[in-house]
Amino acid sequence: MLRRTYGRELVSWAFLPLMLGAIEGGTIAIVIKKAFSGQPGIDPYWLDLATAWVGAAPNVANLTSFIWAALARGRPKVAFISWLQIATCLMVAGIACVPRNANGLILACIALGLARIAWTGVITIRAAVWRNNYPTANRATVAGKLATVQSIFLAAAGAIVGVSMDSSPDNYHYLFPLLALFGLMGNQIYRKVRLRRARQLQRAEHDGRKKDTGFNPMAMVTLLREDKLYAEFMWWMSVFGFGNLMLMAPLTYVVVDELQMTYTGGVLVTTIIPLMTMPLAIPLWAKLMDRTHIIRFRSIHGWTFCSAGAAITLASYYSSVPLVYVGAVLLGIGFAGGTLAWNLGHQDFAPAARDSEYMAVHVTLNGIRGVIAPVVAWWLYQALAPRGMAPLVLLICTAINVIGVLGFMSMRKKIAPSMEPESALAGL
Repeated sequence: MLRRTYGRELVSWAFLPLMLGAIEGGTIAIVIKKAFSGQPGIDPYWLDLATAWVGAAPNVANLTSFIWAALARGRPKVAFISWLQIATCLMVAGIACVPRNANGLILACIALGLARIAWTGVITIRAAVWRNNYPTANRATVAGKLATVQSIFLAAAGAIVGVSMDSSPDNYHYLFPLLALFGLMGNQIYRKVRLRRARQLQRAEHDGRKKDTGFNPMAMVTLLREDKLYAEFMWWMSVFGFGNLMLMAPLTYVVVDELQMTYTGGVLVTTIIPLMTMPLAIPLWAKLMDRTHIIRFRSIHGWTFCSAGAAITLASYYSSVPLVYVGAVLLGIGFAGGTLAWNLGHQDFAPAARDSEYMAVHVTLNGIRGVIAPVVAWWLYQALAPRGMAPLVLLICTAINVIGVLGFMSMRKKIAPSMEPESALAGL
């Protein structure tokens, strides 16, 4: 059963990312920034804000994570995920209907937001499926292989979008429905995935409803009060993640406004290079994560994002395309470890029956900083770039990253040896 389940997931995550690639943060930010530039009724000032929004939409949508965790509690997980996948596909296809004017820009942002909200439910609930289907010792490796397949096809979708949009900016009318169709094909495969111990999980979730506050935002506060170590970890994740989320908007501005890159060139930097780097780095990060606690993992992994921020800052300062490519490679290395830590890191803290709640806390906090960080970056860029100080914005992002990693390192010293597997202590 495990092999069949893994095989079906692997194939489904080859098709679904082709749909998701149309609205991948880096890809859609380039598309919006270039396709709507100079169109009727669109002010560059507000277009930059829209660009920051679409790049951050995956993280802003995470604010709905607690809603999805509550709605899915005690319900069949695979079926629930399947319906959310279909909703995402429909929203992606709907973007094809918007015109290239001010109203179309607003509608595109709304459709994108709804698509990312639906996909947030997939991410939140999928963690529980992985926890029940795959053994702890191999979970990061399995997740890594699934993420590798996903990154390859996301990159392929980004390349398709870039080339098609360079051919004609109006090609999104045909391209987005086509990519959504691939997503529906992946959904049909995913519907056949089996969840091990599904009835036991549903009973455990029903029994735990007394601790579940459902849609009450205080559920997050209650959980963090109960688990102080997780609360401290979430604090430093918020600092570290704030710097990461600030980075993406000014990176898009640098690529389009300063370096004057094409659709394909821009998507290459923001999406394709990072995603194609991920399969090379994921196996290494998976080995580390299988044998160490998430706090220790983050204290090592976080420096890759700091290095990426430094390279992109220098690229802006020197107007260097090669340096921005270096930054893209380093981002890919960081994303490789990040995708594992994102999906599995909370499980070093969470009891099995509360897996979705812990994941929801993590995802919701990411949504809060996802609302604030891109707006801060946009505001700083609007204030400093006209004065020739755009690199300073990127430098601020990098400095915040560094502070976050130093926080993980301080936590690392507090971890009791009993929290670390023997293999981790021996190998590191």
